[in-house]
Amino acid sequence: MGEVLFEHRSVLAAEVLHWLAPRPGGIYLDGTLGGGGHARLILEASSPDGRLIGLDRDPAALRKAGAVLAPFGERALLHHANFSEASEVLAELGIAGLDGMLLDLGVSSHQLDSLERGFSFRGDAPLDMRMDPTCGPSAADVLERADDDELARIFREFGEERWAGRIARRIVRVRQERPLRTTLELAELIRDTVPGGHVPGRIHPATRVFQALRIHVNQELEHVAHGVAAGIGLLKPGGRLVVISFHSLEDRIVKRLFQGEARTCICPPALPVCSCDVHPRIEVLTRKAVRASAEEVEENPRARSAVLRAVRRLPMD
Repeated sequence: MGEVLFEHRSVLAAEVLHWLAPRPGGIYLDGTLGGGGHARLILEASSPDGRLIGLDRDPAALRKAGAVLAPFGERALLHHANFSEASEVLAELGIAGLDGMLLDLGVSSHQLDSLERGFSFRGDAPLDMRMDPTCGPSAADVLERADDDELARIFREFGEERWAGRIARRIVRVRQERPLRTTLELAELIRDTVPGGHVPGRIHPATRVFQALRIHVNQELEHVAHGVAAGIGLLKPGGRLVVISFHSLEDRIVKRLFQGEARTCICPPALPVCSCDVHPRIEVLTRKAVRASAEEVEENPRARSAVLRAVRRLPMD
């Protein structure tokens, strides 16, 4: 199949530039490169000599971003890697610290629009869902190998699916007769399984299960926890980390990590004098989560669920 052409609309573009504050001569990392939209804006704002390291686990996204960022020449260095591997990439490049880092989490528009990737049930396609199709088990592999307890845990934990147990048991029964291989097979099985699955106008009952499978297949939440924590350590004093989340599971992890790294004391509340000698590593810049304006949501519905949080690395002792 030929290369997928896509137009990626970068969410919260103005807000990213405001909170990341790129400047000439700075070194920045876009850990979720996607179509290269945010990276292009960062390179323009840090002209003439700012540099950007772009990471993505999806080879198709890297090819697209490479074309978008080609005019910036050697100022843009692109690598096939997960953002949780940023420390290793920077070590290979001999870069000691960053002036800024951006993470635009979750599935990208082009991955959803590339129906053959299996992220969506808008068309019939293999149940793949891997952001990096070169490695790891696919969604079909998970559905074939996991028992009903494990499937129910995945659907409940990563999709907050009310009917997780019922759907898991149905999948195990059906796969004894035939393997589940395509997106529409799974979507119709779920529609037939949950109460009210065929009620017109409701959100498709497979939506949460597809989200849960995607998160599990790509180990998204583990990478968020590791990548955000490691990203803070990669910042120079004054450097900034900006994270955009698209669902509450991601945002909770980001918010908790930021709050923990910004704490000034971990002593018991009853202790009259602080004795822990804990110093915060970061300052939280966004006291409230930043969301898209009504105008942006109207132009780009994907921005509706976007939540931006930003922090600044404090001077080291």
